[in-house]
Amino acid sequence: MGVHETLEIHELMMFKNLCLTKSSAMSGLAQDDELKNLLSQDINKTTEQITRLQQFITDRGAKS
Repeated sequence: MGVHETLEIHELMMFKNLCLTKSSAMSGLAQDDELKNLLSQDINKTTEQITRLQQFITDRGAKS
């Protein structure tokens, strides 16, 4: 994996971590059950996406 690609993935992971932090904070403040459900789904999906990105970097780094 090239340096540029690694930086792109790093930027994407930083963005996803920021989204996860925001959704987690907002879920504690939300009053509406539907909104809480949406935020919970977002937290779960974003966590999965971060894990996949981390695995991608680890797998690609091992092949180098």
